[in-house]
Amino acid sequence: MKNLCLSSCFIYLLVLISITDAAVQLIIVNNCNEELWPGILGNPGQQNPKDGGFKLNSGEEVVLDLPDKWAGRLWGRQGCIFDAEGKGQCETGDCASQIHCRGASGVPPATVVEMTFGSSVSPLHYYDVSLVDGFNLPVSMKPVGGGVGCGVAKCDADLNVCCPSALEVKKGKKVVGCKSACLAMQSAKYCCTGEFSDPKTCKPTVFANLFKAICPKAYTYAFDDSSSLNRCRAPRYVVTFCPPK
Repeated sequence: MKNLCLSSCFIYLLVLISITDAAVQLIIVNNCNEELWPGILGNPGQQNPKDGGFKLNSGEEVVLDLPDKWAGRLWGRQGCIFDAEGKGQCETGDCASQIHCRGASGVPPATVVEMTFGSSVSPLHYYDVSLVDGFNLPVSMKPVGGGVGCGVAKCDADLNVCCPSALEVKKGKKVVGCKSACLAMQSAKYCCTGEFSDPKTCKPTVFANLFKAICPKAYTYAFDDSSSLNRCRAPRYVVTFCPPK
């Protein structure tokens, strides 16, 4: 009986440790009419779940269990073709020309979801949808639970249909991405670098204002914190590509 009790207690502790370690669930949903290959990149020192990239068919979802204080970014890749060894390319969001990004970031333009699930100074979760690296797919991040004050980060419009011609990325005649002004112009003024690396000197451009008018809950330039950064403390979050409006 004593051994049975010890065994049961040991199993209980393992389960408890597992639950404690998997502090946040991230549910990734493909609501688009095409297959996608989400890419995910942990910040320096953080893990890259599912080797940093995977396939997600239309209508499918994947659940990731992430530890407390995990921080990183997630983006969608589209128009991808990979061989049997997982090598290939994507029309947008490509990462090192392979299905598993393994620490490589997505090539702009790509809509990016950024998240930090607590830190050494605060238990709060911070998350946003960013157009600083440009746009390729509509996406949202919504908390499940968390209480009053937890907002939804999103850009649920297709900016490709209204992308200024100077920022367009095309595949044939189809616009598959919309560059950020920084990527297109390669200027410190548009990239908020050098003498413009300060909120007092870096102001939203005409392109940022256009994107902000269409996607008011998304980051459109480097210092767009006040209307775009969300704070919460929820047990799970749903990231949806092509979210319903």
